[in-house]
Amino acid sequence: YQSADAAGLDLIAALANDTPLTLAPGERGLVPTGLAMALPRGFEGQVRPRSGLAARHGVTVLNSPGTVDADYRGEVMVPLINLGREPYRLVHGTRIAQMVIAPVARAAIEEVQSLDDTARGAGGFGSTGGH
Repeated sequence: YQSADAAGLDLIAALANDTPLTLAPGERGLVPTGLAMALPRGFEGQVRPRSGLAARHGVTVLNSPGTVDADYRGEVMVPLINLGREPYRLVHGTRIAQMVIAPVARAAIEEVQSLDDTARGAGGFGSTGGH
């Protein structure tokens, strides 16, 4: 965590010191973090982009937010994509993403024949008047 009230824990690129990774514009890569963890049951790790990396370089997490499940025990890998105009070079220790630990609510699935009516109804994408 980079500050006392930071919600996200920074994830870094765990690359060999002599093996940087360069993402060309439009290129994606799976970046190791060197971390494996055992999250408590009922929690997940949400892997999110770092705002500075996205704003300054156009590099972001491809499947944002990614999820690390409580029963996953492998290394956390971060799929990055370079949406910028210049190649982006990662070296060992580059902060690449952040992880927020969050509780997981599980739904009780129930099949029904109909749903109750609402003012919105089935209106989707932009139907609530957003500009």
